[in-house]
Amino acid sequence: MFAQQRHKAIIQKINEEKSIKVPDLMQMFGVSIETIRRDLEYLEKEGFLKRVHGGAMLAEIDYKKELPFAVRETTYRDEKNELAEIATRYVSEGQSIAMDVSTTNTQFAKALKNKVEWLTVITNSLPIVNELVEMPHYTIILTGGVIRNQERCVVGDMAEAFVSQFHVDTFFMSISGVSLAEGVTSYGIGEVEIQKRMLKNAKQTIVLGDSSKFEAVSLLKVCNCTDVDRFITDSKISRDIVDKYAKQGIEIVYE
Repeated sequence: MFAQQRHKAIIQKINEEKSIKVPDLMQMFGVSIETIRRDLEYLEKEGFLKRVHGGAMLAEIDYKKELPFAVRETTYRDEKNELAEIATRYVSEGQSIAMDVSTTNTQFAKALKNKVEWLTVITNSLPIVNELVEMPHYTIILTGGVIRNQERCVVGDMAEAFVSQFHVDTFFMSISGVSLAEGVTSYGIGEVEIQKRMLKNAKQTIVLGDSSKFEAVSLLKVCNCTDVDRFITDSKISRDIVDKYAKQGIEIVYE
């Protein structure tokens, strides 16, 4: 197994179990203690975990640092599955929707295939296109522009101009963080500009974000919380947060 494959497997394991032990990893991969130590040193340097005596534990998430798409796919899987199923209730046959790039929206795309037969989807996400291309009655519109390789999406002036042509029923927006004080926030400059244009041309906007995203602030502001129609998250969301947002007239759906 190559180092990159081990790294991805270690990240997935530590996100599921919160801590890992060196002997378990040695047995899991059939490699030496020196190899595992090098793997953990690298992953700690990248901010994915914190080394402790005999192993490692899950590092606190830095919401101002963007983790690679392949890594984010392994985090909060159950929560993303749960909120994706909830979100399908807000899509009807024959509608047009926009979806920006994210692992959460990719999971939402997987859920949609089992619930909706006819749909028009506008997206800048290559993984979402790959998920939905097999659907015979889906019209899939992929933006033109420059491919951002690591994020598997299309960005740039051409993509922004392309998106601005379309008016959709619902924009399903992904987030990196949200707070009442700072609003909806995200990472990449290119992705944020796409989000702003999708938001402007949608009849309604629904934000999808797992419960870890609430009361967290990321790098760039997309919009105010009151600029979207509702938030959809998972059942682990704090009821105090739900109540606090409700007092400001902001709906959070979690069941």
